[in-house]
Amino acid sequence: MTETLRIEDDGAVRTLVFARPEAANAFNEELYHAAARALRDAASDDGVSVVLLTGEGRAFTAGTDIKEMAEIARDHAAGRSDQEMGSGFVALVDALAEFTKPLIAAVNGSGVGLGITMLGHCDVVLIAEHARLMAPFASMGVVPEAAGSYLLPARMGHQQAALALFTGDWVTAEEAVRCGLALRACPAETLLDTARGIAGAIAAKPLASLVATKELLVASRREEVRRAREREDAAFARLLGDAAAGDRIASRLG
Repeated sequence: MTETLRIEDDGAVRTLVFARPEAANAFNEELYHAAARALRDAASDDGVSVVLLTGEGRAFTAGTDIKEMAEIARDHAAGRSDQEMGSGFVALVDALAEFTKPLIAAVNGSGVGLGITMLGHCDVVLIAEHARLMAPFASMGVVPEAAGSYLLPARMGHQQAALALFTGDWVTAEEAVRCGLALRACPAETLLDTARGIAGAIAAKPLASLVATKELLVASRREEVRRAREREDAAFARLLGDAAAGDRIASRLG
């Protein structure tokens, strides 16, 4: 457990709670590394069969901390390279892509940026009826990340994903369910109980069977996810080289 991530165990279900409510649970480097480490630990723990992701407070997650992202963009534009910058993001997406057990998301509030793209790595997504999702990459002058350019069309259908990625408009809970990004919309007060009920039912099955089934489910997409991430990283780095990139990203703070 860290100040930015809360870990709760209930039998074989482990819940990871993004815990920066004062920042809408935005991911800074500390939270990125904490969540990545927690996923790796859960994957190697035979006492854990299912992991549930959710956020503390009113937001699921606002994605990458905008202040840190703007600084990274300014450093890229100035030609200053630091291999450690952004390493937490890579660590978390690696952990999501490689996770070997059932992964459930309980989207308790707004999910922005990584808050929508990480859902493509989840096996089951439940969303609160009031929650909304946004992919703001184009308006920030960058591109999708976390293999969102592959996983979102695969989950939502090409046109719905294209609309979300090109416009950056909010996707309501109802729309998320209708296009297949989420399985079910729940009242906010019952969301976690419903998600935990599903997680518990899954966790009651033999772990070896769950792990083997998860591998079969993701095997056909593993290479496509890797390639999508490589393409996204290259495009992201190119766009961050624009001298105005940092200001465009920082403008979202206003």
